[in-house]
Amino acid sequence: MLEQINGPDDFKKIPEQRLPQLADEIRKFLVETLSETGGHLASNLGTVELTIALHRVLNLPGDKLIWDVGHQAYTHKILTGRKDDFARLRMEGGISGFPRRAESACDSFDTGHSSTSISAGLGYVHARDLKNDDYTVISVIGDGALTGGMAYEALNNASNLKTNFIIVLNDNNMSISPSVGGMSSYLAEMRTASAYTGLKTDVTTALEKIPGVGKGMVDAIRKTKSSIKQFMIPGMFFENMGITYLGPVDGHDIKTLVKVFQDARRFEGPIIVHVITQKGRGYLPALRHPSRFHGTSPFEIETGIPKKHTKPSWTDIFSTVMRKMGDRESGVVAVTAAMKEGVGLKRFANMFPDRFFDVGIAEAHAVTFAAGLSLGGLVPVVAIYSTFLQRAFDQILHDVCMQNLHVVFAIDRAGLVGADGRTHQGTFDLSYLSMMPNMTVMAPKNIWELSDMMKYAVHCKGPVAVRYPRGEAYAGLKECRDKIEFQKAEIIHRGERIAILAVGNMVSSAWDAVKTLQNRGLNPTLVNMRFVKPFDKELVKELAASHDCLITVEENARNGGFGEQVLLYVNEAKLDVSVEIMAIPDQFISHGSVKYQQRLTGLDTRGIIEKARQYSDERTVRCTSGEKGIL
Repeated sequence: MLEQINGPDDFKKIPEQRLPQLADEIRKFLVETLSETGGHLASNLGTVELTIALHRVLNLPGDKLIWDVGHQAYTHKILTGRKDDFARLRMEGGISGFPRRAESACDSFDTGHSSTSISAGLGYVHARDLKNDDYTVISVIGDGALTGGMAYEALNNASNLKTNFIIVLNDNNMSISPSVGGMSSYLAEMRTASAYTGLKTDVTTALEKIPGVGKGMVDAIRKTKSSIKQFMIPGMFFENMGITYLGPVDGHDIKTLVKVFQDARRFEGPIIVHVITQKGRGYLPALRHPSRFHGTSPFEIETGIPKKHTKPSWTDIFSTVMRKMGDRESGVVAVTAAMKEGVGLKRFANMFPDRFFDVGIAEAHAVTFAAGLSLGGLVPVVAIYSTFLQRAFDQILHDVCMQNLHVVFAIDRAGLVGADGRTHQGTFDLSYLSMMPNMTVMAPKNIWELSDMMKYAVHCKGPVAVRYPRGEAYAGLKECRDKIEFQKAEIIHRGERIAILAVGNMVSSAWDAVKTLQNRGLNPTLVNMRFVKPFDKELVKELAASHDCLITVEENARNGGFGEQVLLYVNEAKLDVSVEIMAIPDQFISHGSVKYQQRLTGLDTRGIIEKARQYSDERTVRCTSGEKGIL
């Protein structure tokens, strides 16, 4: 049946009784495909029947289906004719792992971050009503995303709505790590409430005792099937907000789901359909280890074991450092936002459970919470992916930097992140952190420097950020391990004419470029900047006096980044040196391998070589210092 689906309308031709078989085919397809490409497996295995039911009820692209985060929308992509594109899932030139309007008219909202779907759906609803259009809007949000404050802001706003708006709560007791907090506990109680589990037996027994009519009443109740679930366990939290609640509903029963969604479409006002699903359903390794299979690399289908043995990642190094630091520093505590495994804090949490805090998908709260921890005399390490830390911009500025509090930000997946693409690129942190007074920003060149920087960060004063990339950690340049001193850069190699000022993981690419350039008659100086803010102005001044050109290299947006800071200083100090900036251009970088993205933006070894040779050739021909002093 899967072979029959090549466009958005093909799915509707499949008979209803064969839909469970289609679900099995889709699961098999997902496991086989993602074992080769990698991707978000467990979350998608859990939403197969839910997606089939939604597509059965909706008429896309006229109706609007909005996925929160979007990492569970693979079945949606398959049912809208993109099955054959999965061979290049998340690869350069292939389809994204998240909904993209540019891919299909059936994708209603570009997404990749959590807790946005209700807000976006509500916007669609009001636009529909103001324009007198007629279409259904459904927002699908996970229980983990309900730990994000934006979801509650949207629910509060939606509660006064007088027209139809359907919110599907996909409840699998997980975000990436298991869900935490009061809402998770509330939903867990609803799943197992004695008011439901005992109700069917009690009511059935009582009714059957009524002479003459009892058996008929029981049969009538059985025919309605889900009516007891829908109406006898009213999700009072939502009802009290003015939002009608239906559920819990079995998220793997297509027939029941279709009926519930058809009923929900006829309701005038906001309505929540609470659906219970299993993350990883249908594939035992993913069912047993849903966190590991949330986002997976290629794996062996029989065992679930990754096909390629990987060397320690930057996250692994951070994890080891934090575990050891937990032993030595009793005042160090760790904070994360639903990413215990993702940011490498699982071992710390296991060894020091009283000093580990997972606040759910609530980055803004995590930062202000850390501010309180700091004021209470502790040293909080806030570990969050770069792309998600953006969501706490105001809290970092207003609650931490303004009070000059000692909070350490461990920023994982900084720079280009590869297959997750533009929603997850960590290419803005140097810009938005560097503009904040009191903030210190560092970036390590290798595994030993990450360890040294974390130790330094814990013992210094004020807010400090250590940013490091995704993937395999660089273990080269071990011999270069100068003691970290505030603001001081590290000279890796002394050369002439051209000085390359590299930030963090760009040092390794720049070092390879320097060695190649030496073989071609150029001998650039290479500097590991270490500190992006405040950077080593004295060294820049010294290099400006002895070199013709400074080339800055950073895996961050050019606008507001390290290179522009250097150029601004050179202008203000009236230094007689040219500045060439190598950084991410003013655009969002699509998915593909990190190597592809670095090549695309010129931030690979070859790009650095070409920039140095280009400047050298132009200097030789024109005898000019290029863009000296021009912003």
